[in-house]
Amino acid sequence: MLSNILNTNEIKNAAGAEVEFQRLSMLDRSTEFAVITEAPNLPHRLYIKHDETGVGIQKKRRSVIGVTIAQASSDAGSDQTVQIKAYFVLETPLGQVSNMNTPKDAMAELGSFIFTTDGSTFLPGGTGTGAAALLSGSL
Repeated sequence: MLSNILNTNEIKNAAGAEVEFQRLSMLDRSTEFAVITEAPNLPHRLYIKHDETGVGIQKKRRSVIGVTIAQASSDAGSDQTVQIKAYFVLETPLGQVSNMNTPKDAMAELGSFIFTTDGSTFLPGGTGTGAAALLSGSL
């Protein structure tokens, strides 16, 4: 189980600076954290949710880790806020896998594509091969 306070380099922003979160809520299969210093009108949240369906060989789990950050709209005449959302989703057919090796490989491959250019140096600033494609909308 995760700590109620995430503050020892578990989460960093694009500049590589630590972002500290505290747990707001925890239900049976989900939890939500908020940035400790968030402005009340600009929520900055991290959440984890798990949903399991089926039984026996049909059992599946869909797990989502996401970050939602609110910011003021860039429209000068607007007082609205907008949300930026990023998700990592893992869908595993639990009833048909004997171990977690393949799901681990899928996560590693996705993470390295998004956050590296050479497969070894972690690049949190949006300069990884996959991150650059996400940010620019390129293929």
